[in-house]
Amino acid sequence: MAKIKNVGILGAGKVGIVLAQLALAAGYNVRISGSGSVQKIALTIETLVPGATPATNQGVVSKSDLVILAIPLSRYKNIKPKLLKGKLVIDAMNYWWETDGIREEVLDPSSTSSEQVQNYFNKSTVVKTFNHMGYHNLQEEARPVGAENRKALFVTGDNKEAVDEIAAFVDTMGFDTVVHYNLADGIMTEPGSELFGASLTKPDLQNVIDHFDETEFGKKIKAGKSA
Repeated sequence: MAKIKNVGILGAGKVGIVLAQLALAAGYNVRISGSGSVQKIALTIETLVPGATPATNQGVVSKSDLVILAIPLSRYKNIKPKLLKGKLVIDAMNYWWETDGIREEVLDPSSTSSEQVQNYFNKSTVVKTFNHMGYHNLQEEARPVGAENRKALFVTGDNKEAVDEIAAFVDTMGFDTVVHYNLADGIMTEPGSELFGASLTKPDLQNVIDHFDETEFGKKIKAGKSA
């Protein structure tokens, strides 16, 4: 895959803004779109992420090597699948009842949210990350490679090459990584899990992931699969 130089972010909320700030600091060209017109978010971008370019969804995607979905999960189907065709996509979304409403109206209970996102954007390659650490932790705890107490993010997807590429990208953004090659494992970091909202070093994150089935959330997931 080509080296990532241009990062596109769909979503100008708190997570999208923070990821744009981190990407700019890491030396990437950044384009970002919001839910309204380009003019509507331009002032926000100019104030909070000077150096990033506000654009339409189409403008963001067409000029980006990597697209980050940082919108409410209930709105991902507002984006036409063909817009992201052939793109490497980070799913940074989670189901959150306050924003998304009734879960059954947003998600099929038989599979994880990222699997459904990948199924919808079936001509794209989806990798899940940036979803389990709070936006303030992402903003405040990014550290250079080798820094003491550097925090880690879980990165998972079905395409090994894409996962490795995204893990390298996450590293440039200021975080260590724990990597899996199974998109369904994204459930380990979603709301309800012990890892959601946690800010952990790589050994601590690895330990919880390795013993996920022993956590309360893990036991519920396991029981649901065997039911």
